[in-house]
Amino acid sequence: MDDSASAALVGRAATPPPAKVYTGVNWRGMTTLYMREIRRFWKVGAQTLAAPVVTALLYMMVFVVAAQGARPIHGVEYGAFVAPGLIMMQVLNNAFANSSSSLMQAKFSGLMGDFLTPPLTPGEHVFGFGMGAATRGVVVGLITWAVVAPFAHVGVAHLWALLYFGAAASVIMAMIGIFAGLWAEKFDHMSVVTNFIVMPMTFLSGTFYLVERLPEPFRTFSHYNPMFYLIDGFRYGMLGHAEGSLTVGVLMTLALSVGLTIWCHRLFAVGYKIKT
Repeated sequence: MDDSASAALVGRAATPPPAKVYTGVNWRGMTTLYMREIRRFWKVGAQTLAAPVVTALLYMMVFVVAAQGARPIHGVEYGAFVAPGLIMMQVLNNAFANSSSSLMQAKFSGLMGDFLTPPLTPGEHVFGFGMGAATRGVVVGLITWAVVAPFAHVGVAHLWALLYFGAAASVIMAMIGIFAGLWAEKFDHMSVVTNFIVMPMTFLSGTFYLVERLPEPFRTFSHYNPMFYLIDGFRYGMLGHAEGSLTVGVLMTLALSVGLTIWCHRLFAVGYKIKT
């Protein structure tokens, strides 16, 4: 073999193969990631499904017993007033917990490469993690509704409000969970988000009381809390009464859902704390 042929072979071997270009939506990969998230929380159902429902049931029993003989709120018993808030609280907390814990465990276990190696786009990553978390929130909410129903007579006054605000709550908290899971570098960081942001915003949003009874400036501040509109809208879907503006609630939660989804897409696109 002459020198020119040898040089050609060496040059050909040194040239990396062209990267494969994937077009369209990787439905199989995206569905696999989504099902992975579903199986992940389903395998430990005693912790992810049963425990939140038991917590909600205990809250319900305590408040129903404590409020025996109390005056009705907007024509409904106190137990029926509290029930929608408890259901929504479980939806919010569990949607957040699923996506945040999934990404944290993957980072700490060194498994993030398993998500980056498959040909998945940032949007497909957001869909897989986000919809998996949203599904857990919805499932826990439905189970909680079935469990608290014997203690509170609640029905369906406006189906569209139940569907919209339930879905919006799941998506919003799933996206916040994605950001928290990517941002947190240790479990203490996650505790900060949970204990100082998620829990206060949830409890101070009219879950157990009427916001209109709060003194100023807390009453005004509550109307800037998106959790208030999620719980208020969901309660409107069950009981037919809302404290705040439904139009403001729909627009605010829609903007948050879209904005947080775009934000999470950007985080995956730039590899925020993923490739470190």
